[in-house]
Amino acid sequence: MEGIKSIPKGDKYIWGIYFVLCIISILEIYSASSTLTYKIQDYFAPTVRHALFLFCGTIGVLIIQNIHYKWFKGVGLLLLLISFILLIYALVAGQVVNDAKRWISFFGISLQPSEFAKLGMVIFTAFILANKQRPNGVEKNTFTIISCTAGVFCLLIFPENFSTAFLLASVIFCMMLIGRVELKKLFGMVGIIVLVGVLTYLLVPHLPKEWTLFDRVTTWENRVDQFFHGSEIPEYEVKTVDGNYQVHHARMAIANGGVFGKFWGNSRERDFLPQAYSDFIYAIIIEEMGYIGGIFVMFLYISLLIRAGMIAKKCTRAFPAFLILGIALMIVFQAIINMAVAVGLIPVTGQPLPLISRGGTSTIITCLYFGIMLSISRYATIEGIEEEKKLTGTVTEIPEDLSAPNPNMM
Repeated sequence: MEGIKSIPKGDKYIWGIYFVLCIISILEIYSASSTLTYKIQDYFAPTVRHALFLFCGTIGVLIIQNIHYKWFKGVGLLLLLISFILLIYALVAGQVVNDAKRWISFFGISLQPSEFAKLGMVIFTAFILANKQRPNGVEKNTFTIISCTAGVFCLLIFPENFSTAFLLASVIFCMMLIGRVELKKLFGMVGIIVLVGVLTYLLVPHLPKEWTLFDRVTTWENRVDQFFHGSEIPEYEVKTVDGNYQVHHARMAIANGGVFGKFWGNSRERDFLPQAYSDFIYAIIIEEMGYIGGIFVMFLYISLLIRAGMIAKKCTRAFPAFLILGIALMIVFQAIINMAVAVGLIPVTGQPLPLISRGGTSTIITCLYFGIMLSISRYATIEGIEEEKKLTGTVTEIPEDLSAPNPNMM
């Protein structure tokens, strides 16, 4: 028993959040995948598939928690190179799923290159911010290096996956804000992006339909129009059509749930929502577990961000501090987007609920996020370093380019 207890290393609070999210995920995938089970005539297959991804991801977490954070710098650069190639390939010859070419297939295995780009970009940004730290801020070229690199990947992701490009840009912006990049440059960039976005939204509908680069704009327009259907029309009078079918049934699920929910397995809207096991699984959680269950899931993600902030504060070096904050922001921002869509606060996007929604690439990458956070809590904090010294008698040497002090501890 003592041997089993010693297998999970690093921060126990993060481990607790991870396991609770995994349990919720398996229960809700089992309940919400009725449309899939009907198609394949196998009631357990979707749940078993998802459980296998979680199992493989957990093996990855157990491995990564034992890897010193100094090695993640090289992994980040490798991921950026690989994802750059795969994103270009996806734009040219990717698989079309839900009218978007976001996927590529290798030997029957489907991959979403943007997931690798997100992780690689967070690691790269953390390294640059740490390497450019100076007593009074960061070097002047820090903003240029990070924004240009992030801009390349956001532009590659944007044509087929606006929400992921927006998510990545938001996280990198927050990391630079935390990393003491000049506010004038950051908010100047935001102003330019907003201006370009408005002009693009106004001009693209008038461009020739043959320009396939903008073929997703029609979908974005329809989603925005359905969201802003007109304040003069009461919500209950808006007819359910193809464009708002998912949104309306998600709201029905939330209304059915009430405060305490209909209990696990008793969802009605899972049979009507096409993406009940993915994009709208949060609505099913509320229907079955009520507002209490929905608030509890939200609390898990918010507490993860708070815990990551506490660990970042204890890190002795800047690189792991920025890295754990970037990873936590990526998970939590994605969760907030998914939950906001489910409850009707923002237009529909294609963001899954991290570690809970059914998925392959996204599930594995999210597990890797947790592994990296656990590694940082083990090797980068004062308590972790002292524990390592007690166990091994030595402390792993940190390369000079990762040895910038954590500015939060100055």
